[in-house]
Amino acid sequence: MTPRKLSWTLVAFLAVVVGIYPLFYLSAGFRAAGFLSGKPAELQQSTLYLAVFYTHVVFGGIALLSGWSQFSEKFRSRHLQTHRSVGKLYITSVLLSSVSGFGIAMFATGGLISILGFAGLAIAWFFSNIKAYTSILNRNVQEHQNWMIRNYALSFAAVTLRLWLPFSQAVLHMDFILAYQIIAWMCWLPNLLVATLIINRKRLRSAAAA
Repeated sequence: MTPRKLSWTLVAFLAVVVGIYPLFYLSAGFRAAGFLSGKPAELQQSTLYLAVFYTHVVFGGIALLSGWSQFSEKFRSRHLQTHRSVGKLYITSVLLSSVSGFGIAMFATGGLISILGFAGLAIAWFFSNIKAYTSILNRNVQEHQNWMIRNYALSFAAVTLRLWLPFSQAVLHMDFILAYQIIAWMCWLPNLLVATLIINRKRLRSAAAA
């Protein structure tokens, strides 16, 4: 297996694992011990907050599960209609999850630093989603692909968040609040950097082929 295929296999595996994560919230025991357990009682009992929270995690999971398959050139060429249908599901899921994500970011653990980090992620996720959609409406396939790379890198923040958190605690032994404030930014800014490197490499290859 080539390094490129190995990388995408790892991305797909992590996307599926974290993508099904919202299912665990169907368990009352997991809700009591998971993310919501660290929130104030008034939030845990708020119907509005819970509705926004579940919208975010469910549709974020759908975005993770559906998005990675869209980058297969072979799949796109053979199943274009399916690619478009899955793409619509992905775009809709990101739209709902980014807007609701901005809402729950206002109550992020760690105060203003965390709030700004996660709110920035939600805004960038929403913006890149709109740009990806409008690009394909304008039949600009290359720009659509580039924006989708950026957007899925932001979707993948759900994965990197869950990698950074245990690393910060088990390996670095950081204070949880400080770690969470840092990870509110680290879960997505490096992802965007990787996306930029991938896009630039594609452009160089296209230029060399021309």
